Amino acid sequence: MAARTKARKRAVDVLYEADVRGRERVELLRERVADGNPPIPDHAIRLVEGVAEHGARIDELIETHTAGWSLERLPDVDRAILRMATFELLWVDDVPDAVVIDEAVELARAISTDESPRYVNGVLGAILAAEVPTA
Repeated sequence: MAARTKARKRAVDVLYEADVRGRERVELLRERVADGNPPIPDHAIRLVEGVAEHGARIDELIETHTAGWSLERLPDVDRAILRMATFELLWVDDVPDAVVIDEAVELARAISTDESPRYVNGVLGAILAAEVPTA
């Protein structure tokens, strides 16, 4: 598994745990970094901190593009994947958009429901189309 793929998985783990336990994302992240087992890669830290910083806008975008589903109705793991990937799509310039979406879809395939990969792909594609200007 590539380093950034592992980092994305760890970021989703932290975001999921924070959401399910009702914890503050960065506080939980700091605990996991201090624990060091398993280690938290720098890119995972960047992703979790970015979701924490831009969380309100990220959630607004996801809810706008979830075709009638509220954020709370989404499976917890899908919500974590979508938050991480939305941050990476819109605020991380050193990763191609297609890679972000592909990685998010693969994460959904590996750790969520059978319907999740297609759903994650559709929501992220809609966010990308609406938010990223074309050349």
